[in-house]
Amino acid sequence: MSGLNFDVITLFPKAFELINNLGVITRALDNNLINLNLHDLREFGEGCYRQVDDKPYGGGSGMVLKPGPIFEAHDSINKTSKSKTILMTPQGKVLKQKDFIRWTSLDQLIIICGQYEGFDERVRCLADEEISIGDYVLSGGEIPAITIINGVTRLLPGTLGDPKSLLDESHNNFLLEYPHYTRPLIFREMKVPDILISGNHKEIKLWRKTKMYERTLLKRNDLIKGVNGSDFHQRNSDSSDNLKFYLQEENVYPDW
Repeated sequence: MSGLNFDVITLFPKAFELINNLGVITRALDNNLINLNLHDLREFGEGCYRQVDDKPYGGGSGMVLKPGPIFEAHDSINKTSKSKTILMTPQGKVLKQKDFIRWTSLDQLIIICGQYEGFDERVRCLADEEISIGDYVLSGGEIPAITIINGVTRLLPGTLGDPKSLLDESHNNFLLEYPHYTRPLIFREMKVPDILISGNHKEIKLWRKTKMYERTLLKRNDLIKGVNGSDFHQRNSDSSDNLKFYLQEENVYPDW
């Protein structure tokens, strides 16, 4: 096996056909930067009907994924020396950009997609990590799994045409990304800021850093709460002092 291997245990492998039309992710597949191996849970179902779910003990609505097929599917996967198993569940830790960064050091991610009302509790012992993509519930773990595949893959060397485009992205540090503009210079009476066409790259860099701070303060001030142990983002505080603090910082990665 070459590249980073994604092994996905799912009841709906066709959901992952979307990845074949995701631009740079498709390029990563074509260039063997990643490998996607889909393990159809139905193939590990029990009995002549390939049963993968059953009614919950104690009563209740819905069906629960049985432990047997999931364990069988997981056992069938050849594990590498640097492998992690991730369980997609609304009860998991909320996914952050730093998780994508961590996982790029692996050579295999095994992703178990939940379904229906959930899975038998005993499945949890297979997981190194339980992950949620947000505080809401979807019909299954396939979309969250695609999110992880996308987020990790685009960080791998060789995936993006210009790797420098990753440096100032939202959530790479505690700030959102600065505004972007392209041609035309004026569109429906909205003009590109003069600084961006000034040719003064030092001032442009300063302007972008300032906008990153201002945008985060306006849209997601929760992201900069408690940086370096101080709640310096309060709206009634001296923003000039806060900005001075930020402009002196480089590549601060918070423990969200």
